[in-house]
Amino acid sequence: MARRYDCGDATDRKTGLREAASAVRRGELVVLPTDTVYGIGADAFNAEAVGDLLEAKGRGRNMPSPVLVGSPNTLHGLVTDFSEMAWELVDAFWPGALTLVARHQPSLTWDLGETRGTVAVRMPLHPVAIELLTEFGPMAVSSANLTGHPSPQDCDAAQDMLGDSVAVYLDGGPTPAAVPSSIVDVTGKVPVLLRAGALTAEQLREVVPDLKVAN
Repeated sequence: MARRYDCGDATDRKTGLREAASAVRRGELVVLPTDTVYGIGADAFNAEAVGDLLEAKGRGRNMPSPVLVGSPNTLHGLVTDFSEMAWELVDAFWPGALTLVARHQPSLTWDLGETRGTVAVRMPLHPVAIELLTEFGPMAVSSANLTGHPSPQDCDAAQDMLGDSVAVYLDGGPTPAAVPSSIVDVTGKVPVLLRAGALTAEQLREVVPDLKVAN
């Protein structure tokens, strides 16, 4: 039976964050609010849990899960060949609605799906998400919806779709917007905008003028 906690109540929030972190350590799934939409999360280093996440969404391995972090410093242990322009994007837009696709450290023993040696990573601008990520560490987090359905902006919508496949729901109220994060590939010499979302190409070019836009 899924448990749900009201993060607008200080006591419930504290209990919910503790229970969510414990659930993720056990290999279970949790739902958490972010600054874009609600996400479904699992231990990024637990391949079985990540598989359960993809299965709960009805999503194939060809669409691997992004990873959320609670601090830019976490990147040092996750990615390699991270350019100066990539760090400038982090400095300008993290925490926030910018996902960066980078090459992950070859030593990492994780299985997020068919990533081809890369990872999509983001630091969300939401206090509940950051507290959980700080408490637990990097998590595989994807939008908390069934594939093909709208991404949820509130906990009710996420729970209606995912039900008891999730152990803990953290209810942080409605999310600010349904607009997804923008995705920039920083694996090459020049950053490439793969998906325009909350951040436009013009906003990104204020930091990295050479940004290209994928066809």
